[in-house]
Amino acid sequence: MFSFFKKKSKKEKLEEKFKKLMQEWHELSSINRAASDKKYAEAQEIAKVLNDMKHEAA
Repeated sequence: MFSFFKKKSKKEKLEEKFKKLMQEWHELSSINRAASDKKYAEAQEIAKVLNDMKHEAA
């Protein structure tokens, strides 16, 4: 009900950023290959951080 008052965790913020980068990567993949590759590399770095967080929690 009052979820808009809840602050997002670091994991949630990273997941949103990852999702946004992957969308941008997909849009750029047919337009500008260099920019597309850069977005993909950024997304992979975030994926590594998320994976590390997952393993730390376990």
